[in-house]
Amino acid sequence: MSAPSATSAPSAPANPRSRVILASLVGTTIAFYDFYAYATAAVLVFPALFFPTGDDTTALLSSFAVFGAAMVARPIGAVIFGHFGDRFGRKATLVASLLTMGIATFLIGCLPTYQNIGWWAALLLLFLRLAQGFALGGEWSGAALVATENAPAGKRAWYGTFPQLGAPIGFIIANGVFLIINFALPHPDGTAQRSVEFLSWGWRVPFWFSAVMVIIGLWVRLKLVESDTFVKAEQRGVIRKFPLGEVLRRNWWQLILGTFIMLATYVLFYLMTSFTLSYGTKATLTGAEAAAEAAGTPFDASTYVPGLGFAYTDFVIMQIIGVVFFGIFTLLSGPIADRIGRRKLLIGVTAAIILFGFTFNLFLLPHTDPAVTQVLSQAFLILGFLLMGATFGPMGAILPELFPTNVRYTGSAISYNVSSILGAAVAPIIAVALWAAAGGEPWLVGIYLSGAGVLTLIALILSKETRDVDYTGDLGAEVSAEL
Repeated sequence: MSAPSATSAPSAPANPRSRVILASLVGTTIAFYDFYAYATAAVLVFPALFFPTGDDTTALLSSFAVFGAAMVARPIGAVIFGHFGDRFGRKATLVASLLTMGIATFLIGCLPTYQNIGWWAALLLLFLRLAQGFALGGEWSGAALVATENAPAGKRAWYGTFPQLGAPIGFIIANGVFLIINFALPHPDGTAQRSVEFLSWGWRVPFWFSAVMVIIGLWVRLKLVESDTFVKAEQRGVIRKFPLGEVLRRNWWQLILGTFIMLATYVLFYLMTSFTLSYGTKATLTGAEAAAEAAGTPFDASTYVPGLGFAYTDFVIMQIIGVVFFGIFTLLSGPIADRIGRRKLLIGVTAAIILFGFTFNLFLLPHTDPAVTQVLSQAFLILGFLLMGATFGPMGAILPELFPTNVRYTGSAISYNVSSILGAAVAPIIAVALWAAAGGEPWLVGIYLSGAGVLTLIALILSKETRDVDYTGDLGAEVSAEL
């Protein structure tokens, strides 16, 4: 294959636009599918199958702790995949990250449970969860670079929304597969409840299904060629042997800004998916008392942390409706960010997220009329996921634009994934603790989201607009003359 001409423009990428869009979209869809499959199982089955502590809240916290552990592995993956992506190109790195994610997810579906091998089961789950996080640490940034480095002039944010679109699509597919499996199995207690077969083996099927999606994703990505921007960086001799050292020395301020620009997005993201599923499907105080009385077991209302009392299938369908708005506003945010700028759009959306945090008790308290509870909860999910799309969409452009080409993979990946520790890794655990501390009310969880929004707003105010950054002129060549 001949290298692109040194004079070719980014507006004429070596990869066809359809291939760029599909390659950036399919990989992140698979990666987020794998992550959501775990997130769903972390609420529905893992507390009982891998962490049978005897206390529902403790088991859920243990399951979320393993869920969050993957976020610790993500910056490690960001450094390693970023290193190879900035040194040798985006294509091979993207193939490796996708393959690692797919293998780890498939093996989770094969794990024995606590009933089979005791706490070794939890240890193996933790290991595979760390592998998932390691792979996702390199996946997102590479996909964002494939999209934005091949984007036509003036449409970088629009192209950058396609890897972001993998999040809502992955959510819908993952939860859709769980729903189909759950509905397909016999339900002696009604289709809205989890069946014995679902807990026994049905939960494994979504993890095995990941293998099919990975094969499709690999086929698409193997057809990619390197972007014109990266080829020019090679031709200019600005590729660094140690991109991590380069970005820490030259772009440390951008790393900090990028990390906190992403913070509120992460907190909102995991509150709207993991926490709301836990809170929405936990029985109300009245429902828990009735269930205990029917079972003839003692019930201590003073220690019980109530929720909204929705059946699992009902609430997941409500979430999927909300995620449709997530996808719509992810796509809409790109053209808006290209027109008015990333910073201006994100400042407005972040201010809305801060205000949204003060509305949790308004939307999420159970009412005597179940229909009112459902309407308000659905409105909450739509509004939250709408804001999620509006803030998540521009991230595919703004984070890579903070860094020159020769450290763009490493810099954007580190910012994105260090933020995952500060936001996503601890968000479900903090949310459950605040939920319990408030006696089952969600208002403290909302305040937590607003606090994260304030930190992101400060980072945006301190940052500069990146819409007009020239990828071709920002190869990192200026440091070449000094080294």
